[in-house]
Amino acid sequence: MDRTIVIAIPAPIPHGHRVEVVERANENGERTVLTVTDLETRIRYQHGVSAAGAATWVGRVLECTIMPVRTGVSTTLLVDPVGPGAAEADIALRGADAAASTVTSEALRWGGADRVPEPETPRFW
Repeated sequence: MDRTIVIAIPAPIPHGHRVEVVERANENGERTVLTVTDLETRIRYQHGVSAAGAATWVGRVLECTIMPVRTGVSTTLLVDPVGPGAAEADIALRGADAAASTVTSEALRWGGADRVPEPETPRFW
């Protein structure tokens, strides 16, 4: 389920970037976004001071709209939340691909398919 986040600062985050959102719920159940961190560029957009009891979650940006309002500028982000394991799985798969590539090159170097076959010994009958 996509979530809409509104923060009162300009935060131009491109489509597809992963973001980490820190938000706090007040007594009425309304959520206030304190920090949005772009995990691709490591830029943090901080609207408030992080406090105890704040919830942190990770998602992928689907839309980003920056518009002027009476108090300055407002950013509206449409974010698709991803589970905590999904971000880690992407990193693990990149590491696995790199390891497989290294193993393949080492196997070819130490006796793989590029070997020249030895000539056959002459047969005497």
